[in-house]
Amino acid sequence: MTKSKLPTPSSRQEVDRFLEKVSKTPVSKPQGDRGRLIFAMDATASRQPAWDRACKIQGDMFLETDKLGGLEVQLCFYRGYGEFNYSPWYSSGSDLLQRMSSVFCLGGLTQIFKVLKHTIRETRAKKVHALVFVGDCMEENVEALCDLAGRLGVLNVPVFLFHEGGDRSASNAFSQIARLSGGACCPFDGGSASQLKELLSAVAVYAAGGRKALKHYSRDKRGPVALLTRQLK
Repeated sequence: MTKSKLPTPSSRQEVDRFLEKVSKTPVSKPQGDRGRLIFAMDATASRQPAWDRACKIQGDMFLETDKLGGLEVQLCFYRGYGEFNYSPWYSSGSDLLQRMSSVFCLGGLTQIFKVLKHTIRETRAKKVHALVFVGDCMEENVEALCDLAGRLGVLNVPVFLFHEGGDRSASNAFSQIARLSGGACCPFDGGSASQLKELLSAVAVYAAGGRKALKHYSRDKRGPVALLTRQLK
């Protein structure tokens, strides 16, 4: 694992000022357009159970956004030795499920840098409204990841990181990425498919309808969804 030093406490005030500017950038999309969400997952060997759970529940992202104008999702994943893949943009859960079902997990190191870099390229081509990442560890340079997260913040593309497991270095890095991008980081119980279902649905609602739609969706929610919504505020 690459050792890296997290931003020092003395830089916290500068980070907060930056995040204040990011938080004032409105989330908007032309009327009639679908929300666009990049759904990225760690597909290294330890992630097979999480991948199988995500396959079973991904359709709920589309169901929750139908009344908001719909959703387009692009699947991204990394695995093995430097392998990074991304799919076409899908507007139906069945198409996304078919692609996800064809993927098997393979041992390797994390490649979150590639996920963030790819999202920047995609949103410069056509606006991406949110990036979701599901993983359990981080084996990269934190400063490099934070730099890309800050660029996504400037582009108004929040990163929502769902952290399975208790790896402290991953938790610290994921929290920094979320803050710098204007998104949120939330732990979830790897054994609970319902938690991941609610979290993915909440971000899909955000991508399709912005903060107002997420607030409406989460007003009766507790636990991880409430935590996610509070961080956005």
